Amino acid sequence: MKAFLILEDGTVFEGTSIGADKEVISEIVFNTSMTGYLEVLTDPSYAGQAVVMTYPLIGNYGITPDMESAQPWPDGYIVRELSRMPSNFRCQGSIQDFLIQHDIPGIAGIDTRALTKILREKGTMNGMITTNEKFRLEEILPRLKEYVTGAVVDKVTCSDSYQLNGKGKKVALMDFGAKRNIARALHDRGCEVTVYPARTKAEEILSGEPDGIMLTNGPGDPKDCGEIIQEIRKLYESDKPIFAICLGHQLMALATGANTYKMKYGHRGGNHPVKDLETGRVYISSQNHGYVVDAEHLDPSVAVPAFVNVNDGTNEGLKYIGKNIFTVQFHPEACPGPQDSGYLFDRFIKMMGGNQ
Repeated sequence: MKAFLILEDGTVFEGTSIGADKEVISEIVFNTSMTGYLEVLTDPSYAGQAVVMTYPLIGNYGITPDMESAQPWPDGYIVRELSRMPSNFRCQGSIQDFLIQHDIPGIAGIDTRALTKILREKGTMNGMITTNEKFRLEEILPRLKEYVTGAVVDKVTCSDSYQLNGKGKKVALMDFGAKRNIARALHDRGCEVTVYPARTKAEEILSGEPDGIMLTNGPGDPKDCGEIIQEIRKLYESDKPIFAICLGHQLMALATGANTYKMKYGHRGGNHPVKDLETGRVYISSQNHGYVVDAEHLDPSVAVPAFVNVNDGTNEGLKYIGKNIFTVQFHPEACPGPQDSGYLFDRFIKMMGGNQ
C-alpha cells in the first residue's frame, strides 16, 4: 500500500505503508543511532513525535527483550528500508508486527537522507503520515501548522509509585517518562529505588526520607510543566543530593530561574560528544532532546556550566553552587549508546555518602 509523508513546508515523500493503517499528524524528528532501534521506539521521550531513523536498514534483528518501557511511544515511524526477515537468536517478532500491535503507522522506502537534510536545514517541523492518495495539501498544511505535542509528560509517567528493593542508599526517582535503565543503573549499584509519578508533591517525596533524588528524562517542552517545576523548586531547597537527566536537567534549571529554548533540530542519537569542563575530557553520549538550557544567561551564583556539546557549543550539564546537585542533558545510562558517562551514577552515590 502506498503511503505519504507530508511536511508543513509542503514537501511530500511517497513510500510504502508499514505498521498500522491510520493517519497521524506529529512532530517529525530524526535519530542518528546505527543500532538500538527498539530502545528508541520504547523511549517515552518520543511521545508526541514521529521518528526518522537515519540508518538505512531497520529491523534486521527483529524485536528483542531490550525495551526501555512497557510499550513504544512515537506517533509514527519513518525508515529507508524495513527488514522483513529478522534474524537473531533473541528475536521475538518483527518490527512490522510490533508496529501493528501497538497501532503505530509508518512509512518505508523514502529517501531518509534527503528528509534529514531538510530537517537540519529548515529545522524540526510537523508532518502527516497518510495512505490517502487523494489528499489535498491546501487542507492539510493548516492542520500541520496548528499541531502541538501538548502535556505529554502526563501521558508517559507511571500511574502509581513502586519500589525496586535494595540494601544501599534510598533514592526517590521522579518519573517524567523515565527509561528503565535509569532505575536499573541505580539498583545495580545497590540502591533502593522508589519511583514516583511526575506530579507527586515534594512533601510526599521528602517524607520518605530518601538519601538522594533522581529527576529523569521525558518528552515535550519543559515550560509546559509549570506545576512540576514548583515542586522541583521545593526539592532544590531541601538540600537533598539531586541528580537530573535530560528533561529533569531542564526542569531544575527552570525551577532555579534559568531559561530554556527550542533547538533547531535537537540532538537524538548515540554519538554526541560532550566535554567535561572540569577535566577537559570528552565523552561520547546518548541523547534525545529538542530543548536546551540557555547557558549564556545563567546566574553564576546559582549554577555554572559543567558540560558542553563539542559539536554546537550548547549546554550539556550544570553544577549548582552551594548545593549537592548536578544535572546533565545527555543520557549516562545510554541504552542504546556508549557507556562512557556511566561514572556519573557513581558520582551520585558518593554525593549520598555511598562507597561507589
